[in-house]
Amino acid sequence: MKKYVVIGSSAAGVNGIRELRKYDKDAEIVLISKDKDIYSRCILHEYLAGKRSIERLRFVEKDFETLYRVNWKKGIEAVGLDRAAKEVILDDGTRESYDKLLIATGSHTFFPPIKNMLGSPNMIGFRNIDDIEVLKEVAKTKKNIVVLGSGLVGIDCATGFLELGVKVVLCDFAGWLLNKQLDPEAAKAYIDAFNARGVEQHYGVGVNEVKINDKHEITAVVLSDGTVIPCDFFVVTAGVRSNVEFLQDSGLELSRFGLVYDATGQTNDPDIYGAGDVSGLSPIWPVAVKEGMIAAANMCGVPEKMTDFFASKSTMRFLDISTMSLGNVNPDPEDRTIKVETYRKGDVYKKIVHQEGRIVGALLQGDLAYGGVLQQMIARKIDVRKVKKPLFEIDYSDFFHERANLEFAYEL
Repeated sequence: MKKYVVIGSSAAGVNGIRELRKYDKDAEIVLISKDKDIYSRCILHEYLAGKRSIERLRFVEKDFETLYRVNWKKGIEAVGLDRAAKEVILDDGTRESYDKLLIATGSHTFFPPIKNMLGSPNMIGFRNIDDIEVLKEVAKTKKNIVVLGSGLVGIDCATGFLELGVKVVLCDFAGWLLNKQLDPEAAKAYIDAFNARGVEQHYGVGVNEVKINDKHEITAVVLSDGTVIPCDFFVVTAGVRSNVEFLQDSGLELSRFGLVYDATGQTNDPDIYGAGDVSGLSPIWPVAVKEGMIAAANMCGVPEKMTDFFASKSTMRFLDISTMSLGNVNPDPEDRTIKVETYRKGDVYKKIVHQEGRIVGALLQGDLAYGGVLQQMIARKIDVRKVKKPLFEIDYSDFFHERANLEFAYEL
């Protein structure tokens, strides 16, 4: 009987366990996690806003441990790896042996080296339940909350506070919010919506330093353009770093981003696999889910590969505005192999980026119905240069034409 050990209880780890049990009915499965609960980090802002309880953050069955026959070691952290002995070293002084190991330890908040910031008692990240519990109390008394970073996590944080009637200040070195997912035009819809709700925003500026009092508490944030923002609580959402510290002396291959593994999830050790944010390459939920499932299948001897995804893929809804972002939406304007097509009608904005006929990026805002058509074009690897109709006029009827023998065929 094989023994599988999974480190990490978020999207990659949990979905990996489901696949392990699917393919190996008799195996021993051990889950090791620092967290004592399983919850979605994607909706932590709804917990901050009071829209969801902890129970409604969970994305697993109530009887998860029993259903998948998992020995879950809660509140325990991996601090080392002995590959020769095939053992994970734990912070309680024990070791856990394995036949196959899945590392899905995720990532943690990156705190940039801003002058006077580190060690301040009124500063925190926005990454886990413990962070949100602190921020729920902060929202009751603090009046000058500054959020550093306007990526997905920063926007989650800001909207969570808005739901509580607490206004925040957003600042980011990037030129516009969600700059990895949106282009300036799509971002403007959210910037305008934040402005309408009284959110002060600063883009294209860094934080030079924070001012502190004799208790080392942050009292103000000083931006690179000289702007001084009063601050009684500072939330840092300026990126993440992979949780690979415990692997530093293991001999596993690590990049400057995180754990290195191939399209099957396998690392440079044939008995060790990786999945999710621990790679530092694509910190989004759908990719983590699929990587966990693919790694687990290969651990069980079922060949699978991660092939059909864009490195960046997000569907979001903030401030009553829906957007889907896929791939590279901000191509190099000097690259003559790339063509960009856009459509604008009222609040509806669409953008397709294609390179030598292949779609490499897309944006849909205000109306996501076109997403299905877009997925068909991508899945069928359609050369958009050969499409006769304007791209934004294509609908499902263009994909299915009935032949005389009653077969359906793709046709454009």
